[in-house]
Amino acid sequence: MGGTTLTGKTAIVSGGSRGIGRGIAHALATDGADIAFCHYRDEERASSTVREIEALGRRCYAAECDVSSVSQVRSFYDAAKSALGEIDILVNNAGHNITENFEDISEESFDRMLNVHVKGTFFMAQAVYRDMIKRGSGRIINITSQLAYKGAPMLTHYAAAKGANATFTRALALECAGTGVLVNAVAPGVTHTDLLTPLADEVLDTLKAAIPLARFAEVDEIAPAVAYLASPAGSFFHGSCISPNGGEVMF
Repeated sequence: MGGTTLTGKTAIVSGGSRGIGRGIAHALATDGADIAFCHYRDEERASSTVREIEALGRRCYAAECDVSSVSQVRSFYDAAKSALGEIDILVNNAGHNITENFEDISEESFDRMLNVHVKGTFFMAQAVYRDMIKRGSGRIINITSQLAYKGAPMLTHYAAAKGANATFTRALALECAGTGVLVNAVAPGVTHTDLLTPLADEVLDTLKAAIPLARFAEVDEIAPAVAYLASPAGSFFHGSCISPNGGEVMF
């Protein structure tokens, strides 16, 4: 993308202080958008990300928000809109990951996984959507995963959550067709981020062995897919999923 494609636009990126979310925030800002992002207990990196985005000449608003809480999601959205104005682009990126044997997954662990990924995505989209349809324009981009399509051992709750977000993307796209709001998804392959830290070595080895390109992605190989869907060039994508995954899932 090129520096001016999103000039005058404002984007929300959930989980934007690190990893893929930080890369997405940078990519959108580089293309001209002002950025609001939320984070969870990550104040130091959030402050650093704000400084980096402002250094690009963009406005930036950041706040802590546990996206599993609907009240916090709505409060964050209202604050972001107050700080930066109407939101043109939403990237639902906030995530949570932990490896557990299926038989050991507790209700608490399951609920946390689904609440962060599914509930957070659903209600953040709902908050933004109401204003987008009034204006007759907007982009909603949900970050899912290639594991939504193929699954993985010790990640059954994570794969289930990501699969729900993939289906939600298609359902919302059907419901809002013709409103001017475009809804799509990006399903990254395994990417070098902090989410890999809690994964056991044997899980990482299994994941890498399944990738035809024999390596994990870098963040700057994922963020451009989001920037494209957010840009004018992405205007005929609706209910679609772009999946930069090194050939792990071919469709």
